[in-house]
Amino acid sequence: MSASTYIVYWQPGCTSCLKAKEFLTRNQIAFESVNVRADYDAAAMLTTLGARSIPVIARGEHWVYGQDLDDVAAFIGVSNHRARLPTATLVARIESLLGAATRYTEQLPDVALDTLLPGRADRAGIDLAFHIPMIVAGFLDAARGGSLEFEYFERRPAIDARTCAAVTARQRELALQFKAWWERNATTLPALLDTYYGQKPMQGVLERTAWHVAQHTRQLESLVRGAGLEPAGPLGPAELEGLPLPDGLWDPEISAPV
Repeated sequence: MSASTYIVYWQPGCTSCLKAKEFLTRNQIAFESVNVRADYDAAAMLTTLGARSIPVIARGEHWVYGQDLDDVAAFIGVSNHRARLPTATLVARIESLLGAATRYTEQLPDVALDTLLPGRADRAGIDLAFHIPMIVAGFLDAARGGSLEFEYFERRPAIDARTCAAVTARQRELALQFKAWWERNATTLPALLDTYYGQKPMQGVLERTAWHVAQHTRQLESLVRGAGLEPAGPLGPAELEGLPLPDGLWDPEISAPV
């Protein structure tokens, strides 16, 4: 492997991984794709680099986390200039998307909630539904003076809470917490937040929270359709327009649910 070769370390179900790979492809950057859940040497490679999470874009001994495309753009030497939604709009989008996620979770039959997602032996439909409010929980922790840790995205509902009722209750709880945080802090937002991929502008972390929630809510909506149901209040421009979403709903390197 040449030191000039870009390598992307990723895993199925990771929205930032999909978005980073799409960004490289769109900018005509060739790369080697390493699925860390399928390549047994990947963990050792990441440890050697000093990386603690994915996605990682590496070139020789140099690397960058892929959560922030501004960082990726600087690493590969391209521009990432684009229009960005204002803070209040992002907040409204997150609130609307959390409501949609709750509606879709309530619609899913048990068989869909228990079906494993592509490439993930550890994530079923119920875990996807639970993951959505955890994205917001991680943001709130950082916004309240703590840190957004990767661990939030690895959480699973407890064995006795793997039910539609328990997960929708958690979704509603986080929606209320997020609304209360915004009402208290709209005029006194911190400029920077601590995250597992570095100290980042609050606006950028909020935007990433919005499109991260949106991508997984799109996936949840697709599970509803896959179950032969019409989503209650399908997503449209009011929820999605202007968010820097991945082009794909599922990673093309894995199979979409059927």
